[in-house]
Formats: sequence, C-alpha cells, structure tokens
Amino acid sequence: MNHPALRGRVALVTGGSRGIGRGIALKLAAAGADIAVNYNRDEAAALEVVAESRALGVRAEAFPGSVQEWEDCARVVDQTVAAFGSIGMLINNAGIGSRGNTVADTEPAEMERVIAVNAFGAFYMTKLALPYLRKQPRSDVIFISTIGTAILGPRGAPYTMAKAAMEAMAKTLAKEERQHGVRVNIVAPSLTVTEMGKRLSRATRGVSDIHELDAQSPFGRVSTPEDIASLIAYLVSDENFYVSGQRIAVDGGAGG
Repeated sequence: MNHPALRGRVALVTGGSRGIGRGIALKLAAAGADIAVNYNRDEAAALEVVAESRALGVRAEAFPGSVQEWEDCARVVDQTVAAFGSIGMLINNAGIGSRGNTVADTEPAEMERVIAVNAFGAFYMTKLALPYLRKQPRSDVIFISTIGTAILGPRGAPYTMAKAAMEAMAKTLAKEERQHGVRVNIVAPSLTVTEMGKRLSRATRGVSDIHELDAQSPFGRVSTPEDIASLIAYLVSDENFYVSGQRIAVDGGAGG
C-alpha cells in the first residue's frame, strides 16, 4: 500500500529509465506520485520502470525524446499533460558525462554536446513545464548536478562546466518562481553506482569495478540511486515547506 504523501501529484522525470532517474521515479511512485518517464533510447528499460511504478498503484507512462532537442522536449511535456492533466514535479535528471580528457585534449564537438544535454536540456524542459507547474498549489523543480562543480577536478571540464551552468540557472529560477509557489532545489551526488558512474570511475579513477572504491568511500560504500531518491522524496513533499534555492550534496560528508 502506497504512502499517500504525493498522491495526486504528477512527476516528470527526465532520463528516468535507468540509474539515478530510475531510482527517483520508483521512489516517487512509492510515495504515491504518478510518473512520466522520459527516456532517450532504452525503451525496454523505460517500460520496466512504468511497470514497476504501476505495480505500486500509481499511473505511469513512458515518453521518448532527447532533452538536447527543443522539439522533443515540447512533445514530452505535451504528452505528459495529455496523459495526466498536469505536471507538479519536474526532475531534471537526464545527462551525459564527458570523456575524461584534459581541456587541451577536449574536442569542441564534445564540449558542445555535453553542455547541450546537461545545461540546455534542463533549460528547455523547465521553460516548457513552468506554465503547468505554476498552476499547481505546490510544485517543485529538482536539478540533478554533481559534487564535481564544487571540486572542479582535472579531466572533467565539459561536464562540470555544463552542471555549473545548470546550477546557476536553478539558483536564479528559485528566486523568480517563489511567487508562484515553485520550490527549486539542486541535488549534487557524488560518484554513484550507475552505468554512467561506472564509466566515470573508469575514466577518472582508473578502476574497472566501481565497488573497488567502496573501502575509501564515506560509510564504506559508493553512493546509490536510492540515496539521492530519498532526499528528493523529502524535498518535493509537504514535509518540506521552506527549503528552496539550495544545493544539497549527497556525498557522505566528503565535502562536495
């Protein structure tokens, strides 16, 4: 039986078919929210999230589209509203990493692609969803960032630049949309056990298995999607009335 905390609210989760997005979608579904799963390519994974969400007693649908493309974003928002009647939560989670090159070795095309997906994608989805978010008595926008924007380590410039731009937009948005009852927060995970996290660990840490990093991680393990999802479930709930415009690191206290 679902906890009714988010009953009647609709969450649109970009990149919701796998990894952190999947964890967020299922956590919000377990709290009673109806779920719109946006995905780019992996339809089978998206349909699995839909099936698992429906098994929790909520409505769920999957909508394909690349957040890199304005037309795709517009279609996803339109389809979500057509299916559910509203949007009450937007989780800007879709993103891609960079290849782990130095600035000197980064190709312009990679820089443009990473910024397009991570920064412009979040902008497109937010701009398109805002007219619907503003109609709700309570709505939320969550931006999934990275502790990398605080650390700014080597070999990650495209990714951290894109996420830093996204964070700047989120902080601005929080001030602009407060009058409309929209809470806006940034969640910044550390390295997380996802396919993207595994690729990043290989590129930046030189490990073949991400769990090789468990022993040197806070509390004895690398972060999981559930760690991020649990925080978001609180931030979008009525238990959180007054937290907005914040960047919260999910890094075990490591300082991100």
